[in-house]
Amino acid sequence: MKDFDKLIAAFEEALGEDEDINFLDETLDVDEVYMKIALELAAEAEGETSPNPMVGCVITDEKGEIVAEGYHHKAGGPHAEVNALEALRKSKAKGHTAYVTLEPCSHVGKTGPCADALINAGIKRVVIAIVDPNPMVSGQGIARLETAGIEVKIGVCEKEARKLNEKFLHFITTKTPFISLKYAMTLDGKIATATHDSKYITSEDARRYSHKLRKTHDGILVGINTIIEDDSELTTRMVKGDNPVRIVLDSNCRIPFTAKVLQGGAPTLIVVGPNANADKLAMLQKLPEVEVMIAEVNELGRIDLNNLLVELGARNITSVLVEGGSAIHGAFLDANLGNRVYAFIAPKLIGGDKALSPIGGNGISLMDDCIDVDDFEIETLGKDILLTGVLERK
Repeated sequence: MKDFDKLIAAFEEALGEDEDINFLDETLDVDEVYMKIALELAAEAEGETSPNPMVGCVITDEKGEIVAEGYHHKAGGPHAEVNALEALRKSKAKGHTAYVTLEPCSHVGKTGPCADALINAGIKRVVIAIVDPNPMVSGQGIARLETAGIEVKIGVCEKEARKLNEKFLHFITTKTPFISLKYAMTLDGKIATATHDSKYITSEDARRYSHKLRKTHDGILVGINTIIEDDSELTTRMVKGDNPVRIVLDSNCRIPFTAKVLQGGAPTLIVVGPNANADKLAMLQKLPEVEVMIAEVNELGRIDLNNLLVELGARNITSVLVEGGSAIHGAFLDANLGNRVYAFIAPKLIGGDKALSPIGGNGISLMDDCIDVDDFEIETLGKDILLTGVLERK
């Protein structure tokens, strides 16, 4: 059986580590096992498919053996179903059931309709994790399959599939980017000393993970104070992958021309207010890979974040990693913005009343109004801990 080790691992996960595997157990949800393999395939392309979703496909024969698999490798390339069907053709096997992590498309884009490809290949049954909320698909792919006489099952591993494509699902339904808030802090909740020294709070393992997060987002956003104080490069240099668009909120255009984000290597968007110095803006516009956006400001003269996210969404920036600093994180939460948090916690103590905390701004007045972090996960990275979860507002 192809990928037998992967199949065994998926069965073990479904049953639990302490359970013995019994392939004759009729209570075992085989559809869930194969869908988990499809989800693992889809995740292989994390950070490569935007603005498209990550999708995986597994095809089994009548006996339930895996005869083909595929995933969507990169935006603009063949979809998961097409890659799996090509593998099926080369193997000369006969497919019966296709497990797909997202509803097969039904429209013609850069590639043909995947629903039609499955129909033409003679697939008898299609198991789908979630319906595609894209208005160009949204149930139409399923309807096309059912009209062709194919049995369709929906909702297998739905929670896992939604988490895998949380950025895509948010963007396709709101037209604004998914916002991840990321910061590194000490055990006593400080992101820098009173002198603003912050290099480095976390270990190299945690910093490498941070660079992976950058790779998996379309944009990375900081405030001008982070650029002035840390002169951050904001690239994915510690991991393999494309650099995100670097977004710097700088309402008064204070950015120094010596800043590393202006030295090329990745596209950079400087977001300024309407009163920024015109001569400096013109000079910035002449720099390679640098663009200046004049944005609306609020009553305090700061960049209006809601309008900014609409503008970023119009540029097909589907996700943004907000790396701070404290004032920027506070501004996002004060504006009721943010979908997920990544908090790296180092076993260190700084102390001091003037040392910055991760989130500034106005904050919450009452504990009953606090923003909950749900579906959280904890991971150890060297000596540090990463806590991540979804922001749930009451």
